Amino acid sequence: MSTRPPLTVMLASPRGFCAGVDRAIQIVERAIAKYGAPVYVRHEIVHNRHVVDRLKALGAVFVEELSECPPDRPVVFSAHGVPKSVPVEARARRMLYLDATCPLVSKVHVEASRHHDAGREIVLIGHAGHPEVVGTMGQLPQGAVALIETVADAQAFQPRDPANVAFVTQTTLSVDDTADIVDALQARFPAIAAPHKEDICYATTNRQDAVKTIADRAEVLLVLGSANSSNSVRLAEVGRRAGARAYLIDDAEGLDFAWLEGVGRIGVTAGASAPEVLVEGVLARLAERFDVSVDEVDAARETVRFKLPRVLAG
Repeated sequence: MSTRPPLTVMLASPRGFCAGVDRAIQIVERAIAKYGAPVYVRHEIVHNRHVVDRLKALGAVFVEELSECPPDRPVVFSAHGVPKSVPVEARARRMLYLDATCPLVSKVHVEASRHHDAGREIVLIGHAGHPEVVGTMGQLPQGAVALIETVADAQAFQPRDPANVAFVTQTTLSVDDTADIVDALQARFPAIAAPHKEDICYATTNRQDAVKTIADRAEVLLVLGSANSSNSVRLAEVGRRAGARAYLIDDAEGLDFAWLEGVGRIGVTAGASAPEVLVEGVLARLAERFDVSVDEVDAARETVRFKLPRVLAG
């Protein structure tokens, strides 16, 4: 009979890699296989330290600007998207580049451009400095997009023509926080043009819904993901809002057993850029201290797959 205290682990599903992240990682792996090392990657391909370190070991070199890349080696653009000026520069230098931008981010780029072509003033709901926001704002001339981060920003925004405004959003935001900002914008500008389909991606929404499903029954929520991963940070926030003590950890080494003293039921999830091996590592570490029973809680089924660039397909 086990002398370890019992611990029920509710595993949120879906969790971990989304289709856009999976595609981006495959692009780097296949580029290395096809062209040999090194393959350069502009910005972290996805925001996860373990993913980046594994790709470095395979031969990827991560840089922040194209100026750091030699013109005779392939360069991959990260899943977050890039300003229009980046592929223009790559073509001018006759570089071979592979665009790993998530197709759902590209959809937001297309929407923003369509609104701009129609003469609308564009609001982007997102977080300043995030590469996805930088990439989306960089699709259009400087000053064409106004960034809104909070309800207060939405209430203070003064467009040139209140009857001719549109909004788009970063794909990895909190669904609830974004809804509050959209409500504030729509209350002020009833004619504001909205996306045909919500910009917050299916994977972000599904992972937040899964957390809500378990958080009110979990005393503690562990979220696997890196601190610079927007969607992972949002998962911890959603868990706290639902009543759980939520902790964002990179891997099993980040687990503090003091958090679990007197606790009998916890939730575990992973951000869209966190590999499943990190979840397995946490479960193994918990099993060292507790008699663990795992309850997988399905909130949604995901079947989305994105095609690879033709040059790498097959």
